[in-house]
Amino acid sequence: MKNKYLASWGLVLLSLVLGLLAFPYLPQMVASHWGLYGQVNGYQSRVFAVFFMPVLMAVLIALFLALPKIDPLGKNIRLFQKAYDRFVFFLTGFLAYVHLLTLVWNLGWKFNIIRFLIPAFGIFIFGLGQILPEARPNWFFGIRTPWTMSNGRVWYHTHELGGKLYKLAGIIALGGFLWPSLAIYFMIIPIIAVSIYLIIFSYLDWRNEANA
Repeated sequence: MKNKYLASWGLVLLSLVLGLLAFPYLPQMVASHWGLYGQVNGYQSRVFAVFFMPVLMAVLIALFLALPKIDPLGKNIRLFQKAYDRFVFFLTGFLAYVHLLTLVWNLGWKFNIIRFLIPAFGIFIFGLGQILPEARPNWFFGIRTPWTMSNGRVWYHTHELGGKLYKLAGIIALGGFLWPSLAIYFMIIPIIAVSIYLIIFSYLDWRNEANA
């Protein structure tokens, strides 16, 4: 296991320790899911609350460690390994933050959890936008459409544009902190719009490349 993942594994350990410390003070059934307006709409046992997120984080880290080894284009992942590793850290950091918010809320500090989730979500999407232009063709990470996977120039063009648009979407998402009742409009809709646009762009760019 490479040292570059120590920070991510450290977040797993920290999340587990915080959960175990909080365990005696948590109710038997803890809030685990919230609606778009911050209302609780799902409960799980406190055992689930303590262990689920750290286990999920550990599984994801192990998965991202394995992907370059099983990807037929794994050698390309090594070409943007630092960016790939940053994504793993951003993802585990985001999940660790969600875990912390869940524990704090269930310890009795009531607040609009959606509002406090928004900044981390915006930063995560912005970080993804920074990483995408560095990605090289592979089967597991990036904007993988039939057209990006079949043409290296289309892959490059789509990821350059995707990086800019996802950074913009991350910035827009931060608006949900000011207006949490409109969080879906600031968080979800820009992501869906950007994703659909990039699929269409990759096709049009592929067609232009084929006709050039």
